[in-house]
Amino acid sequence: MTATWRSPPGETRTCPHCEAKILSSAPICPACHRHLHFDAVRTDRPVAPTLCPLHVEGTIQHPGTGEPWEYAIVVQIHDDQGETISRHVMGAGALPPVASRTFTVRVEVFAPQKSAV
Repeated sequence: MTATWRSPPGETRTCPHCEAKILSSAPICPACHRHLHFDAVRTDRPVAPTLCPLHVEGTIQHPGTGEPWEYAIVVQIHDDQGETISRHVMGAGALPPVASRTFTVRVEVFAPQKSAV
């Protein structure tokens, strides 16, 4: 009998495929969607999020006159006291005249599940 190793809640690691910072417990990378664990009977962490308490989507469109716009997508996480835990530039680019970009931000929560086995 082998014991399944569990990481502490919130512990992160780097995806070996795309090098994104992900939860150590994730069986599939949320960035590249590649499988990370080979323990097929792993039921303590669902592949799909349990809930999504935040989902924001918005579109910006260049009006078509003037120079291209530049944009940067900045994501910040704050604790209960308002202190910044993490701040990342997720992407940057230019928006030529008449072009548009749609941005989606999701917070996915994964809750432990009881084993059905």
